[in-house]
Amino acid sequence: MTNSLYIASLEPDSGKLIVTLGVMEMLSRRIDRLGFFRVISPVPAREDNHIGVISSRFNTGLLPEEMVGVTHEQAREWIAAGEEQRLFREIVAGFKQAQEKCDFLLCEGLDISRSSDAFDYDITIRIARELGAPALYVASGYQMAVPELLENIRVAEKSFRQLNCPLLAILVNRVDKEILERAEKELRGQCETDILIDLLPEEKALSNPTMEEIVEALQADWFSGPESGLLRDVAGLKVAAMGPANFLGYLEKDDLIITPGDRPDIILTTLGAIASKNYPSPVGILLSGGLVPEPSIVRLLEGLDKPAIPIYLVADDTYRTAMKASAVRGRLHPTNERKIALALGMFEAHADIPALEKKIRVTPSAIMSPLMFEYSIFQRARHQRKHIVLPEGDDDRILQAAEILSLRDVVDLTILGEENTVRARAAALGLKLKGVRFIHPQTSQLLDEFAETLYSLRRHKGMTRDMAADTICDVSYFGTMMVYRDMADGMVSGAAHTTAHTIRPAFQIIGTPKDVLLVSSVFLMCMETRVLVYGDCAVNPNPNAEQLAEIAISSAKTAQLFGIEPVVAMLSYSSGASGSGADVDRVRKAVEKARQRRPDLKIDGPIQYDAAIDATVAGKKMPDSEVAGRATVFIFPDLNTGNNTYKAVQRSSNAVAIGPVLQGLKKPVNDLSRGCRVADIINTVAITAIQAQNNNP
Repeated sequence: MTNSLYIASLEPDSGKLIVTLGVMEMLSRRIDRLGFFRVISPVPAREDNHIGVISSRFNTGLLPEEMVGVTHEQAREWIAAGEEQRLFREIVAGFKQAQEKCDFLLCEGLDISRSSDAFDYDITIRIARELGAPALYVASGYQMAVPELLENIRVAEKSFRQLNCPLLAILVNRVDKEILERAEKELRGQCETDILIDLLPEEKALSNPTMEEIVEALQADWFSGPESGLLRDVAGLKVAAMGPANFLGYLEKDDLIITPGDRPDIILTTLGAIASKNYPSPVGILLSGGLVPEPSIVRLLEGLDKPAIPIYLVADDTYRTAMKASAVRGRLHPTNERKIALALGMFEAHADIPALEKKIRVTPSAIMSPLMFEYSIFQRARHQRKHIVLPEGDDDRILQAAEILSLRDVVDLTILGEENTVRARAAALGLKLKGVRFIHPQTSQLLDEFAETLYSLRRHKGMTRDMAADTICDVSYFGTMMVYRDMADGMVSGAAHTTAHTIRPAFQIIGTPKDVLLVSSVFLMCMETRVLVYGDCAVNPNPNAEQLAEIAISSAKTAQLFGIEPVVAMLSYSSGASGSGADVDRVRKAVEKARQRRPDLKIDGPIQYDAAIDATVAGKKMPDSEVAGRATVFIFPDLNTGNNTYKAVQRSSNAVAIGPVLQGLKKPVNDLSRGCRVADIINTVAITAIQAQNNNP
């Protein structure tokens, strides 16, 4: 079994960090304690961007200083002094110390572009050999024709073979998309090797710098507009030296405008283009020459309610500013979730992950971390793609989540809202909603048809046709009707609406199967090493015994759906036969009813939480129970207890709480908390897609 892997590159700008991130993501779902180590860092460990990106996403259990062998400065000194062996000894010592704290250590080789002046070309391979780690080689295919790609692969394979370093795989990154398919065919025909070889396409959006990166590189000073969240990609630079009328003809989407500070006509024209639906939206403006606009222009900008784009000042003249800005390359950054999602989506779509896992031969882990669980639900959602409707197109978090979901290629999405308005807001946020569909309920051709369907479903409750026509314009009802009519497989809402507003249409339109007594909910609680199921923490305030039994059975099914073995604890303030009273008796009766309906289910109660989860306490309080100390599904006696407990556990243990996940509906509709984060929306959409797969196997 391999317990380390070395990612090497012999070329500048190969995009090695993209591959490192993808491999870390792949390994994280199988490894208990996964570590990361850089043999040589160009900067101090806490300033190293690669370490920052990895640490922001994965809990390695290592301090930044433990993730670096030596710095470039140290390495250069030792190489210049002829002390190469000292360099190797220091790197190996640091590697072994990090390895002792990990089950698997992913090691990243040095950056050739930063160190080629100091190191031999083959030193990265010799370091891998010294560490005794098999290698994955990242080659650059940037602007290469097919023959060059094939020759690059042969040279890499030969280099590793000559230096007696085991090579598991070669990933050629940044291959032109237009030649990707032909290159893969020729590769299969000409390369006879047991080394895994994959080609990854060039994604221009990954190399485009953000506004923030250009501002930082040019040391620009803020003048107007947003001061934070400058994560929009800069697709091109436009030097505005001509008049406004001609300038508009050259304006393209996601341009960064560079113009002298004494050109208020260009500033106002750019702001007008953003407000107009007839022109594309630029990213920002750089005012060159150290020139500040006149006070009247400053006052005008200060009076805008929502300044659309950032405006920054630079001291250099226009030519130097443009040259410096054009030299800035984009990079993955810990705070840029969008680019990280794009990188992971590209890697997962083009790398042969099962074959790579087989090469590394990692033993699966019984531990399930939050990241492992997220990875698994994304993989399952992709396996049988579903269509999810998001009714709240006027909420920024929904738009941000939609972009991540489209970049990760998880589901098909429809957002409800007026398309031009939603797209304009997305553009202002720097989002690209590629492949997302939009429907405006108030103007949709489906409106009359949906209203008639709602009327037929609810007329027995006194609903008239006019009431139905008014009601169906509500986004929650319209989205729910899409699910009912099989125009979408599921719905996720609640970021901007109450729980009642989200689930009432589901009750009225979708309903429950005949064998389900009520709709209930669970939270999937992603703890540090496992995932637990808590129910019901969101829907039913005071369930009776029969309803508690129904919640337990539904929760067990939900657990099983997500790969969690259902071991059900019916919670109360006493364990076993030690207590009495109406509340305890209700739980005891619920256990009996659940066992009658599902004799195959491992279920016990009444039981206290500590006895349900802790084997030591269970041995004292309920030694003969097959549930005590091993529970994975926790059924709370009422909403007050459940809601407070899940929030207390979430906050005190830093658990990730996914939900509430509604269960018992014929088709999946899930509610969000109004305080939800973007990550909560993403996970809930993936959960909903998996529920839809279960409804339509």
